[in-house]
Amino acid sequence: MNSKNLFEKVWDAHSVGELANGQTQLFIGRHLIHEVTSPQAFGMLREKGLPVRYPERTFATVDHIVPTDEAHEPYSDILADAMIKELRKNCIESGVTFFDVDSGKQGIVHVVGPEQGLTQPGMTIACGDSHTSTHGAFGAVAFGVGTSQVRDLMATQTMAMSKLKVRRINVNGDLGAGIYAKDVILHIIRLLGVNGGTGFAYEYGGSVFDAFSIEERMTACNMSIEGGARVGYVNPDSKTFTYLKGRPYSPSGNDWKEQVSVWSSYSSDKDCSYDDTVTIEGAQVAPTVTWGINPGQAVAIDENIPDPDQVTQNERESIVEALEHMKLTAGAPVRGTKVDVAFIGSCTNGRLSDLEEVASRLPGHKVRDGLKAIVVPGSQIVSKLAMEKGLDKVFIDAGFEWRAAGCSMCLAMNPDKLVGDQLCASSSNRNFKGRQGSPTGRTMLMSPVMVAAAAVTGEVTDARTIFG
Repeated sequence: MNSKNLFEKVWDAHSVGELANGQTQLFIGRHLIHEVTSPQAFGMLREKGLPVRYPERTFATVDHIVPTDEAHEPYSDILADAMIKELRKNCIESGVTFFDVDSGKQGIVHVVGPEQGLTQPGMTIACGDSHTSTHGAFGAVAFGVGTSQVRDLMATQTMAMSKLKVRRINVNGDLGAGIYAKDVILHIIRLLGVNGGTGFAYEYGGSVFDAFSIEERMTACNMSIEGGARVGYVNPDSKTFTYLKGRPYSPSGNDWKEQVSVWSSYSSDKDCSYDDTVTIEGAQVAPTVTWGINPGQAVAIDENIPDPDQVTQNERESIVEALEHMKLTAGAPVRGTKVDVAFIGSCTNGRLSDLEEVASRLPGHKVRDGLKAIVVPGSQIVSKLAMEKGLDKVFIDAGFEWRAAGCSMCLAMNPDKLVGDQLCASSSNRNFKGRQGSPTGRTMLMSPVMVAAAAVTGEVTDARTIFG
């Protein structure tokens, strides 16, 4: 039998057939939906008189538009209130399981899926959200889709897709102290570019990814899409199985051991081939922050903001545009950039381990006067576990606002928005113009610990000098 990588194995196992246009009709094992991209899809099914074909394979939650500072319905945001009620109605009518706001299980879809055990190795997973690549941390092939594809998935449990190439990205050696998964993925995107992964699935490996926890792997896989890749994944291992054991939708009893064997079989064969291989030394990765208007416009904390006069013409135009929007000075140190808002949360860095890491460093520190700082747990379960550990009190004592679960300021489809040209130190995944709710608002991406350092100093700071 020919050796194959994980992507090839999962693709072959889920291929229904080849379509006339050369694309593959791919069976999707798990479909995740939320309130933003599903209403139109449900409406299109109704127009055609079609049911949801396999409702037991679709799971829903609310995250994008749900307010994080209101506990009870009806919400003051009329649109949010209407969209949540619409999803609730659609799920009841179609028989889809819904992790509603009163379930204790609601949260960001890419946090809820893994913590419920819905995300499993060897699966194909789709969701109407760009950052579905997060689920690849478990050895799944997971990707975001558009609303028309959400409709197709509901109607047929399949979708048309062209097969991707596979790039293996090895990060070897050890990371330095104070370097996190967020720094690693920002470094990769900076190195390969925001379009570098176009047409590829990224397979992450090497000793650094082997050492990462599952939640750290999720952070890296989450931002694969920011590097242009449709899919990002890590081969499943003992950490994967330990994480999944005992989860509500994980196999149990006599089925567990057999399923682990099946999951293991999806791992890339040792002698398999890749379309491309990139090797990075972990020692090269530093605390990394974005300075521009896409995630590839990033520098290490000790570096300076690029000078458009020192690059090619093509690069110059994008740098000039970014500097004009960000109101930053070419050639100036990124360290010391003044910050107005600090946001810890999102499907990239809103998990329990993220909150624990920051909370372990905050005692004795206070948020800078006049700076707005919020913490938004990725799910109600994350919030509950964090509060049981007293993490909420640590954050509140330091001057952060402790919010309810949701996407919050990551994309500002809710009341959590920047005002005017405020600059936000953010643990989220995108720094596009207007991403955080204000067309002139400015976003600098960094790890949660770096966000905390910015919050207590009022400027972009090397967290290692603040927290040790």
